[in-house]
Amino acid sequence: MILLVKSAIWIVALASGTSGGVLAPLLIFGGCAGWLEGQLLPGAHGAWALIGMAAMMGGTMRSPLTAILFAVELTGDFAMLGPLLIATSAAYALTVLLLKRSILTEKIARRGQHVVREYGIDPFDLLRVNEVMVKDVDTLPATMTVGEAVSFFSGGERRHKSYPLIDAGGRVSGLVGRSDVLRWRAESADSRGTLFDCASDRSLTLGYPDEPVSHVADRMVLADVGRVPIVERETGHLVGLVARKDLLRIRATARSVETRRSAFFGPGRREPSHHTTVLDDAPTT
Repeated sequence: MILLVKSAIWIVALASGTSGGVLAPLLIFGGCAGWLEGQLLPGAHGAWALIGMAAMMGGTMRSPLTAILFAVELTGDFAMLGPLLIATSAAYALTVLLLKRSILTEKIARRGQHVVREYGIDPFDLLRVNEVMVKDVDTLPATMTVGEAVSFFSGGERRHKSYPLIDAGGRVSGLVGRSDVLRWRAESADSRGTLFDCASDRSLTLGYPDEPVSHVADRMVLADVGRVPIVERETGHLVGLVARKDLLRIRATARSVETRRSAFFGPGRREPSHHTTVLDDAPTT
């Protein structure tokens, strides 16, 4: 009777949207359920009630070790460590497979606050540059003149905002955008100067394919640039490009994984998120 009445009251309280206790009701549910099971199972009824309390706490709160220590500290019976470990581990595995989140974070998650960000791994640290960079990069020769560049950017075809400059050896010598070319054209009447001559004195922010995305993102922020050429460490040859759009797409993908989170089993199960494929399918412009 206590189990039924307490369950009904707790469900009504949580469904109303008010803030209420979670730990004490869970312990009562687990203890009552364990005691009822103890009527049919061998052993003392109190031991099964203790196991039920620990299993309910460790499973719903997703903290099996905390539940074990709580039960042992409460009773001082270290002989219960084995049964408690089995029960809490099984409860934890079951809730991980059937529930989207811990019961402690489900309510605030429904309000748009996802606490997984407080202890989750930053996707920028998890991914390498070669997983997110655009590999098919359009470039401009460093020997192109300013006049030719003006005609190139003024053409009817859609152009990127900026292009890496490639010298005769295939190495990156600069990054030139449409605004740079027009400014150089306005500053000098001679349009026969090459893009290399105009851009050679500018600092160039580069990235490497084997480093974490977070390193490139930090350099982009410090240098206030929106695109970074990715080059090989040994040769300096261009192998890709990372743009601000790619970083925002990573952040959006990581956020959608949490907001559209679902249980492994049960209704509403979704397919795993393939963030790398999504990134590669949408090249930067």
